[in-house]
Amino acid sequence: MSEVAARAHGEALRAAHDGIELVTMGPDGSLRRGDGSNLEWDGSAIEVAWGTSDLFAPGAPLRSFFGLLRRSETVRWFQSAAAGFDAPIFAELVRKGILLTTSDANSISIAEYVLRSVLEHFQRSALWAEAQAERLWARHDFEEVSGSTWLVVGLGSIGTEVALRARAFGAHVIGVRRHPGGDEPVAELITPDAIDRVLPRADVVVLCAPASASTRHLVNRGFLDAMKRTALLVNVGRGSLVDEQALAAALDAGAIGGAALDVFEVEPLPGDHPWWDDPRVVITPHNSAGGRGRHARGADLFSENLARYRRGEPLLRVVTEADLDG
Repeated sequence: MSEVAARAHGEALRAAHDGIELVTMGPDGSLRRGDGSNLEWDGSAIEVAWGTSDLFAPGAPLRSFFGLLRRSETVRWFQSAAAGFDAPIFAELVRKGILLTTSDANSISIAEYVLRSVLEHFQRSALWAEAQAERLWARHDFEEVSGSTWLVVGLGSIGTEVALRARAFGAHVIGVRRHPGGDEPVAELITPDAIDRVLPRADVVVLCAPASASTRHLVNRGFLDAMKRTALLVNVGRGSLVDEQALAAALDAGAIGGAALDVFEVEPLPGDHPWWDDPRVVITPHNSAGGRGRHARGADLFSENLARYRRGEPLLRVVTEADLDG
């Protein structure tokens, strides 16, 4: 694990799991044993790797971490900090024979981001901010989440948390899932082939689906034409889910009410992109998962999976080759 993760969680892991040895990776990619001695990559005999979200921070050894996984002949299990597994490295690790598990630690953060995005759009909070800046006592009416209809595309851990919060606010939630389980917290459940039928009813469309061949440009011209003219599109899935040219055309034509976008086909979004100056678009830098509580939730998941791994029991959130192909 990274030095950052070891400082935050190492003591608790040692206390919960007798006999483990923690190996940490520094910012320069160097490895250290628990006693502080250096450890060479070759011959390190690392069996389990935990990739924490701090690896994506500036100056973190992300490339070195995954480089070690690629090179290692002893790593048997990799715990990811992400919910998705569309990056090519994940398929590479699974096909190499490394057990891959994902994390739902970001789901609460992302669900709260979605709720904030919708509330700001419905309440037109920018008008209050503008009035305050000008010291104006200016009131306005606004839409309510209660009684609105939400279409949540993708009911994995993130979509489920979104649905729970929307329903708590009194929204009617329609969920989309390829393989319904029967316990989804939604008022209606449909499969992807029925999306076009319900789009005209949705005041909010939230994209929580993973990137795959079947979801690429799911939001295309036809999808956007079927939406309400007042509807809000929120994308916390992947940028590839949206045909951005089609979305730009829909926004310019007033075909939808607006978009809150945390992910894009090209990241970072180029500085000359017209959406930076478009009041109908709210841009965030792939940061919806940034809730501080994700670190503790991720550590709890890893600790639970580590206990299962040592007992030879099935792990939580395992990714299979069939998942990769789907």
